[in-house]
Amino acid sequence: MGHVEIWVLTMCVIFQSGYGFYLPGSYPHKYVVGDPLSVKVNSLTSIDTEMPFSYYSLPFCKPKEGVKDSAENLGELLMGDRIENSPYKFKMYVNESEIFLCQSKKVSADDFKLLKKRIDEMYQVNLILDNLPAIRYTKKEGFMLRWTGYPVGVKVQNVYYLFNHLKFKVLIHKYEETSVARVMGTGDAVEVMPTVTKEGSDMPGHMVVGFEVVPCSVVHDGNLVNKLKMYEKYQSPIKCDPNAVSMPIKEGEPIVFTYEVAFEESDIKWPSRWDAYLKMEGSKVHWFSILNSLMVITFLAGIVLVIFLRTVRRDLTRYEELDKESQVQMNEELSGWKLVVGDVFRAPSNPALLCILIGDGVQILGMAIVTILFAALGFMSPASRGTLITGMLFFYLILGIAAGYVAVRLWRTIGCGDHKGWISVAWKAACFFPGIAFLILTILNFLLWGSHSTGAIPFAVFVILLLLWFCISVPLTLVGGYFGAKAHHIEYPVRTNQIPREIPAQKYPSWLLVLGSGTLPFGTLFIELFFIMSSIWMGRVYYVFGFLFIVLILLVVVCAEVSLVLTYMHLCVEDWKWWWKSFFASGSVAIYIFLYSINYLIFDLKSLSGPVSATLYLGYSLFMVLAVMLATGTVGFLSSFLFVHYLFASVKLD
Repeated sequence: MGHVEIWVLTMCVIFQSGYGFYLPGSYPHKYVVGDPLSVKVNSLTSIDTEMPFSYYSLPFCKPKEGVKDSAENLGELLMGDRIENSPYKFKMYVNESEIFLCQSKKVSADDFKLLKKRIDEMYQVNLILDNLPAIRYTKKEGFMLRWTGYPVGVKVQNVYYLFNHLKFKVLIHKYEETSVARVMGTGDAVEVMPTVTKEGSDMPGHMVVGFEVVPCSVVHDGNLVNKLKMYEKYQSPIKCDPNAVSMPIKEGEPIVFTYEVAFEESDIKWPSRWDAYLKMEGSKVHWFSILNSLMVITFLAGIVLVIFLRTVRRDLTRYEELDKESQVQMNEELSGWKLVVGDVFRAPSNPALLCILIGDGVQILGMAIVTILFAALGFMSPASRGTLITGMLFFYLILGIAAGYVAVRLWRTIGCGDHKGWISVAWKAACFFPGIAFLILTILNFLLWGSHSTGAIPFAVFVILLLLWFCISVPLTLVGGYFGAKAHHIEYPVRTNQIPREIPAQKYPSWLLVLGSGTLPFGTLFIELFFIMSSIWMGRVYYVFGFLFIVLILLVVVCAEVSLVLTYMHLCVEDWKWWWKSFFASGSVAIYIFLYSINYLIFDLKSLSGPVSATLYLGYSLFMVLAVMLATGTVGFLSSFLFVHYLFASVKLD
């Protein structure tokens, strides 16, 4: 139990330190009073359809200088984020009200239909200021609920109302030179962290630490608007009441957009400005239940190990205590796993496929461990969008070397040192998983292109991904394969007989056991899975990577143990075909994850509308499940292989 506590403590320390230093890639911007602040817009999103759309696909005001894309990384594009500039402009610490933005063209029949559709599908507008998403507070039954973004509009008694006036509140914190040095831990580090300031400005600067929005639906007077230019003051006072709506969308009538902004000094320090987002609804992480499952698993692991050491050790010592004659006699009446000594290392069916799956599994598992470790250490914060996906891609490409090496070395081991065909194995390992991934992504992409969603991967990015695959991943996998072919193959401790031994009839089909064993690893993942699903499909921020890392390590341990026990059981009933069974014993957890994701679709995403959205959901789930199967199956197979090798190496049977 001690180990688990130490783990949890280390992770807590890591979390705590996460608030102490600035995450890489995010520096405090210091703004002097009157400095311009510009709001950016992200894609419109909805948890009803899971299809993001561009902000400017609806008849909103466009900025004077034209719509420009903000710098993005590959991860953002893959996630469907399209960050663009917006016409909303503020001046630091200058409160302004009744600012006229624009009057749209008359609403056409198509726009009217589209606005109604987007309001029905509960689309949210996502605004960003200084890298902080706009947050909206609503009261429900005495509780304060937080949301990121605000709805496009609302439907009341079959009339559609648009939110056309926004009331912004920007929380700012006085910039303290000393506090940065203190937060950084050393005085010199301030020079390392560039803070954006103006030359020769000794005025006190401020940093943006919060961004809130209240959307209102307000009717404007057409006569007052006609002569106004963008950013001029609307002449009559605007009363913004979030609980009342008064601006119905009508076909053939223009929509007037206005906004107001107020600045408020806040006690929130810059490093903790993301706290409000991480305390989102429903993400009071069930620390208790996670710890609970940790204990159960550690307990289980202990039992399994004890059984193992006992039975295996007992079998071996009982065998070694006998003198030579008894040993000879015993050989004639051997029972259990010692009977299959001449068959246990007989090559499995489809050996090349097994090698390819194991190679890809090593690559995926390595990527998961490294990515989650980096995320737990705070390198992939929610503040820097898309870094998680970009990081995963990068680590996956680099780990091609491991995939090639493992696949080819296993191939040579099965072939007893034969070099023949290693290039084809390495080549297939480089193409198997990415190939399936591309197939799934392409089909889903056509669906998204058909619906004009920003979730569709742009053609240029598709080409980049293909280039990354064929110019980095494939060559690295072949390099790994070359090293695998040069490395010494693993020699079997016992000889394999010419004629395969007959497997006695079993009481129950062995595949039943194999499928059932996936429930144990699934138990480890079960709780964390709910949070990951909510983060992907409900738009919540996922940030407990420290816990995810512990869960991943425990998953690896449980997969190894489950597969070991099953392999041992099969050998004891003289079933020597353990290769594929050891892979699927732990890999079968994927079936349960897929069933869980269908259950999640039916019960948690009740509102998911339309066949396209459901197809997208199932497509992505299938992709995730395949990756999980390869990773967990690999753990199971490798641990079984090492165990069988160790078991037969420690017994002299000849």
